[in-house]
Amino acid sequence: MPSGRAVVALLLLVALSGVGCDSAPAIVEKQPPKIVAPGAVDADAPEEFTTTESGLKYRIRRQSDGKKPGPKSLVTVHYRGWLDSGDIFDTSYGTGGRPAVFGIARVVTGWAEGLQLIGEGAMIELEIPGKLGYGDAGQPPAIPGGATLHFIVELIHVGEDEKPVDTHEGHDHGPGEHGKLPHGPLPTDPAEQKLSEGFTATSSGLKYKITKESTGRKPKATDTVKVHYRGKLTNGTVFDESYKRGVPAEFPLKGVIAGWTEGLQLVGEGGTIELLIPGKLGYPNGQPPTIPPGATLHFTVELLEVK
Repeated sequence: MPSGRAVVALLLLVALSGVGCDSAPAIVEKQPPKIVAPGAVDADAPEEFTTTESGLKYRIRRQSDGKKPGPKSLVTVHYRGWLDSGDIFDTSYGTGGRPAVFGIARVVTGWAEGLQLIGEGAMIELEIPGKLGYGDAGQPPAIPGGATLHFIVELIHVGEDEKPVDTHEGHDHGPGEHGKLPHGPLPTDPAEQKLSEGFTATSSGLKYKITKESTGRKPKATDTVKVHYRGKLTNGTVFDESYKRGVPAEFPLKGVIAGWTEGLQLVGEGGTIELLIPGKLGYPNGQPPTIPPGATLHFTVELLEVK
C-alpha cells in the first residue's frame, strides 16, 4: 500500500561564454520529494454514513460529475486505509507519494462497490465490514481476521476496462515464472536478479538470507510468532511495515502466506531473515492496489518471540 527520504544535492553549473571566462558557478538545489496529502473536502459534505444493502458504509467527501467506473474499469487513485484502532495499514500519500493503478475487479468487494458510486475527481470514505474485505482470515500480519477496514479514496482517473489475462500454458509472463530450475525460479527482472544475489533457494522457490544469526528457538508452522518486518516490491517500493507503526505484529504462522510460513521456520528467536517470495508463495492474484499479480515480495523480518 503503498517514507520520508529527503535528498538534497548541489549541482554546480559553469557557464562558459568563451575561452578564459571567469564566470562564477551557479548553485542549483534539487528540490526534496513532494509531500502528497489528501485534497479538499466539500464544505457541505455529509458527516453521516449511508449503508448499502451489502453492509458497506460510505460518505462522499467531495462530489464530482466526472466519469464513473464500471466493474471492470482500470482506475487511478490516491488512498489511505486504517483499522478501528486508527492504525494506518496502507497509503499512497506521504513523501513522494504516487497514485495506484488497478482493475476494480481485482480489489476487495467493498472497494469495488464503493468506487462505482463516485466519478473522476471525487473523494469517498468507506467503512468496509470484514465480509466485504478480507473475511475471517484477514491479511496477516497487518490486517486481523474479520477486521473492519476504513478508507478514504480519491478517484483521479477512470480508464478503459481491464483486459483479461492470457493464462494459456506458455503465455504466463508473470514475474519469477520463467526458466524454472531445480532450486527455484530464475528471476527475469534485472532488479530482482541483482537483489537475489547471496540468497539461498529452497525447492519451493523461496529464497532467503539470514542476516542475523541466532541459536534461539525456531518456530513450527503451528506456533504463534511476534515479529517486526518491512515488505517491499523488487523496485524498492515499501508496501507494508511494522516499524512505521512502532508496534510488533503477532500472528499464527500457519495463517500467513506460504513464503512466510516456510521462511520463518528457518530462523531462530532473536534472529533476522530476508525473504524473496515468488508470486506463487505470496499473492498470485496480487493484493491491489499495492501488490501487483504475481509480484515477488522482499521482506526483512526480525523474529522477536516464538509462542
